[in-house]
Amino acid sequence: MFSLEIETLARLLIDEARERNLRIVTAESCTGGLVAGAICSISGASDVFERGFVTYTNRAKQELLGIPGDLLADLGAVSEPVARMMAEGALEASNAHISVAITGVAGPHGGTSFKPVGTVHIATARTNHGLMHRQEFFQYETRSEIQLAAVQVALQALRGRMT
Repeated sequence: MFSLEIETLARLLIDEARERNLRIVTAESCTGGLVAGAICSISGASDVFERGFVTYTNRAKQELLGIPGDLLADLGAVSEPVARMMAEGALEASNAHISVAITGVAGPHGGTSFKPVGTVHIATARTNHGLMHRQEFFQYETRSEIQLAAVQVALQALRGRMT
């Protein structure tokens, strides 16, 4: 289902989270649950995967993750502050210790000159360890290529927060 590289990253993430007794939560928009799916495709994921939020609409981001509507209206869903608040909101709305949030423009439509297709914001949060954010510009031909590239970076970002 997923590439060998994504499966390997998910397996390593699960092993590292298990060793550290950490539970994981995801908050996804443009990837539509693919990060959660990659993690849950590995046997033993239930030891560490707490839950996942697919918050595709702005309303879902508001209701499930507590993102202020005025922030979404002012900056748009595809922005660093929204990604950061998604990561924080996922932690607050779960029993997890570490989160990853993804919001972006997977295409092929919806891009603008300020936020072209392939723009993705990924944020991670860890209880008592703060937030981290990165912005990516994936230049792939298809929506699924952009989504899978974002999944890979998200898994790497989660692994980077394990220590």
